[in-house]
Amino acid sequence: MVDDIKTLLSYLKIKKVNIFGGSWGTTLSLVFAIQNPEKVKSLLLRGVFLGDKRSIDHYVNGGVQNEFPKEWDRFKANVPLDSNLTIPAYYLGQMLNGTPQNKKFFCYEWVLYEISIFKKGIAENEIDAIINEFPFESLAIMEAHYLSNNCFIEENYILDHIKILDDIPATIIHGKYDAICPVEYAEKLHHKLKRSTLYIENCGHSDSEPGIEQTIIEVLNQ
Repeated sequence: MVDDIKTLLSYLKIKKVNIFGGSWGTTLSLVFAIQNPEKVKSLLLRGVFLGDKRSIDHYVNGGVQNEFPKEWDRFKANVPLDSNLTIPAYYLGQMLNGTPQNKKFFCYEWVLYEISIFKKGIAENEIDAIINEFPFESLAIMEAHYLSNNCFIEENYILDHIKILDDIPATIIHGKYDAICPVEYAEKLHHKLKRSTLYIENCGHSDSEPGIEQTIIEVLNQ
């Protein structure tokens, strides 16, 4: 994916860019910047996800169970107790190799879990509306694929190489009640980056929540 971005920039003859990423996009933005600091003017990061074991385990291995016990129990209950696979790996296997009914079921359950916890105070009818807005099968398969493979980066890769970004200004926008990516990830990144500004909003993970959306717009306008 880093190579894809480089290829696109080369094709468009763009030498240096401002990079904006949300959630998994923050992981990709940071990895791209670490590997290509000369191409990056600034970073705008919403909902920091570091792509390390702790971040992955929080999201798909029980980190949300105290705050969202019903949603977590439903998500994990689809994996047999005697399975030797991780939850993402089991879901991915069913998405790719199961019966047509199984494929749709596991894709839907994956996305239902995510949407159910990604926004503060989300209602059930809003969850269904969001899921039906996009091809949820694609999102589910891609997320399970990446999380089953530790996001294809070395453990602690971002924080271990963060000094490369010392000269790049960064803005971090994060929800105080983000259940998918706890706010401590944003705070940790902020303290490691020399030229960062951190906005913590009274929101969850979604960029459509008013506090996060408005701050994004204000930063982009600057």
